[in-house]
Amino acid sequence: MRLPDSGMEMGVGVKWSQTIQDKALIPGFLKEKELSELVARTTCCWGAGLKKEMGDLWLFLLLPLSAFHGVKGCLECDPKFIEDVGSLLANLIPSEVPGQTQLLEWQIKEMISLSFKVSHSDKRLRVLAVQQVVKLRTWLKNEFYKLGNETWKGVFIFQGKLLEVRQNLESKLKELLKNFSEVACSEDCIVVEGPILDCWMCLRITNRCFKGEYCGDEDPRKAENREIALFLILLATVVILGSAVLLFHFCIFHRRKMKAIRRSLKEYLEKKLEELMGNIDEEEEKDFRLRK
Repeated sequence: MRLPDSGMEMGVGVKWSQTIQDKALIPGFLKEKELSELVARTTCCWGAGLKKEMGDLWLFLLLPLSAFHGVKGCLECDPKFIEDVGSLLANLIPSEVPGQTQLLEWQIKEMISLSFKVSHSDKRLRVLAVQQVVKLRTWLKNEFYKLGNETWKGVFIFQGKLLEVRQNLESKLKELLKNFSEVACSEDCIVVEGPILDCWMCLRITNRCFKGEYCGDEDPRKAENREIALFLILLATVVILGSAVLLFHFCIFHRRKMKAIRRSLKEYLEKKLEELMGNIDEEEEKDFRLRK
């Protein structure tokens, strides 16, 4: 996957390692050991003294490591937030409700996995401004507080209200992600301010402008390869058609030429035969006269 230019200038491996540590979104999300392994994997191939613009290369190398850490969603990047959701939901469900533990686990799973489903439904819904993520989390917590202030009316009504909250959360998250992608991919993308969250890796990125596959732009290499393929197809078609025309022309010309040759040969043979028959008649006539 082609990723946006980072706009960051990287120095030696140690400096870049520190930059990644500084860009970790939420303290405690990446454990110290995991973060060290992540830094080691992304800096093992760079020697000291390497100083140049890395563009989108560092993100290209970093983000595929999500396969080792597990892809996330925008709301899953803060373990503290997940704990808060669990505790708030636990306070909403009375302890005397049958199957409270199973109900609680299922509701937490549905609430947390929602952001994963949304952000992974489209590659353009992968990143979001951190400020918007914080507002979304605050809104969700306020919804839980509102439910907590209401009178308990039974499990089914409670589940219906939570379903409504999840639907509202999904629509809000989709709207925010789509609006952000439109702004980030626009020509005047300077309006994108503050850090940006990569919801798949839970890391901050500081670039203001995005391009490439995230914005639906076509990869120049793919476009070039397609143009080359179309040119080769066109060239092959022209060669085949040209060969067919030449072959047809050659066959027709050769056929006409052979007919002309046969006609002239026939005329020549007829003429020679007439001459030969005439000579024979003359000789017979001479012999007849001599006998007389």
